Amino acid sequence: MPRLSVNIDHIATLRQARKGVEPDPIAAAVLAELAGADGIIAHLREDRRHVQDRDLRLLRETVRTKLNLEMAATDEMQRIALEVKPDFATLVPEKREELTTEGGLEVASRIDFMRSFIGRLQKGGIIVSLFVDPDEKQITASKNAGADWVEIHTGAFANALGDRERERELKKITDAAKLAGILGLRAGAGHGLNYVNVQKVARIPEVEELNIGHSIISRASLVGIDRAVREMKQLI
Repeated sequence: MPRLSVNIDHIATLRQARKGVEPDPIAAAVLAELAGADGIIAHLREDRRHVQDRDLRLLRETVRTKLNLEMAATDEMQRIALEVKPDFATLVPEKREELTTEGGLEVASRIDFMRSFIGRLQKGGIIVSLFVDPDEKQITASKNAGADWVEIHTGAFANALGDRERERELKKITDAAKLAGILGLRAGAGHGLNYVNVQKVARIPEVEELNIGHSIISRASLVGIDRAVREMKQLI
């Protein structure tokens, strides 16, 4: 059974809507862990639209499972990561105008840059994962760039219309996870996974971890974080 890491970004999104102090993403992280989450994810965006620097520092002091920092591959974010020392850093593409991360990281055309960037994080004791599309070229490039993990982007699967398209996208994820395993990369998966579609991805043997945020936080707004996390854990 894959582990579940919960992204608490959208708790911070709700707080930032009023620029206030509640709801508190730190409290959400504690409750998610108590409900059985195996890790906590926070994306510190360059525009600070939801998670703030203070949140990240407090999460590092509070999280008792595993803290995964999602971040762009920039000098600023690298400096912050090396100061805060999350357990994981997941490098993701980032555009200021996007509502959420829209696709996987382009690694294949930037292997030398990525290898240097990843190496500096690893020297700081941080495990590095790359958020990539389920594409053979990008998985292979991630290995060549020195990553420890890949997180396979499941957005196309989650957004697929009809069984045929959904199965086609699921096969891409399955093949990508198998290739990662062959190359010696560990594999997670995430983006758009919810209470309806998660089980098919959870059954892929090479997928060790599922990273889920929006659907859990959405359900938590109705039934509470404890129940939302426990229900997702039961499904996977």
